[in-house]
Amino acid sequence: MTPTALHITDLEAAINWWRERQPSDGLRACAEVRALAEPYGWMVWHGLHELDSAQLDEPARAAWLAWYASTPDAPCIAICSTAQGDAVCKGCGRTEHEVQHWPQMDPFEKRAVWHRISAEGTAWRFNRYAERAQASGAATLAGTAPAA
Repeated sequence: MTPTALHITDLEAAINWWRERQPSDGLRACAEVRALAEPYGWMVWHGLHELDSAQLDEPARAAWLAWYASTPDAPCIAICSTAQGDAVCKGCGRTEHEVQHWPQMDPFEKRAVWHRISAEGTAWRFNRYAERAQASGAATLAGTAPAA
């Protein structure tokens, strides 16, 4: 996944988040759902799993960013082995570079990291300390479970 790519599962999660908050009146979905449905439908039609975030128009970007703001920011579970010299943190699965530069990363870059570590599913946050991640509110990626 490229750093500025938007994964289709994030669009699905954002659409569902908006649908819960502003249900359809029976005739039309809310403006945010309609805005996100455009790139989602385009991705489905073309069989894509990723879309360059620059392709989002302003209403879709704003709707996606509002959903993003409701998600856990960092996958950290307060067991950072990069401080002990590991290239990849055993606790969260991020690289030392990602841990150090997290505050400067944009939301699309952060979601790319979340997708990678969730797909890998090897960090302690997904197995040994899964209950700690759940307790901190930093669950796995928007309803997806790590690969088995």
